Amino acid sequence: MQKVLAPLALCAAFLLPGVSAAQETPSAGSAAQDRPAVTFDEVERGVYFAVYGGPSWIANPPASQGPRPFSSGQMAQVELGIDLGERLSLGVFFMGSANTAGAEYIGYSQGAASGDFTMLVPGAVLRARLVGFADSQEVKRTWIYARAGAGYAMFSPKKLLPDSDILVFAGPGVEYYTRLRHFSVGLEVTGNYLASKGAFGFAVAPNIRYAF
Repeated sequence: MQKVLAPLALCAAFLLPGVSAAQETPSAGSAAQDRPAVTFDEVERGVYFAVYGGPSWIANPPASQGPRPFSSGQMAQVELGIDLGERLSLGVFFMGSANTAGAEYIGYSQGAASGDFTMLVPGAVLRARLVGFADSQEVKRTWIYARAGAGYAMFSPKKLLPDSDILVFAGPGVEYYTRLRHFSVGLEVTGNYLASKGAFGFAVAPNIRYAF
């Protein structure tokens, strides 16, 4: 019996390594493949944060009596919103402005106050990108857009301008999406109107935007 088992054990010793190697060899159907390349959007869109700032003017500051002199000033605005596809964006904003006025401007104070005033405005805004221009890589980085919004305007000092008003604004702009993907820069000109007081003006606002 031992004489029969000895040759069988010897054959098994030679065959087992070959079987093990055959099991470890990958079949043609399960051949290793390259990992898919990671790609990024050339222009990021989604939730965004934007900052605006620049000179502003009011042609006829609100007043119940006395002169309404042309007034210059500065404005700053922050905006948080979301892109609805390539062309539309919705957001909320908070704007502050400070305007200069001479001692002859008495607003609604009946002469009890005069001079400079400030305005704070929370509100909502819509941006529509109208025309896009592609670069050499066929990516639309430059856009002509229109932006419009409305907000609740509160003035200071209260003695000069005691009542709040509704501010509406609209205007064109140009925006460029940089190669940093998340950032865009722009410049816009807007016309402003205080609805109940009949005061109108305009602003020039360079801006920068970051999309998450």
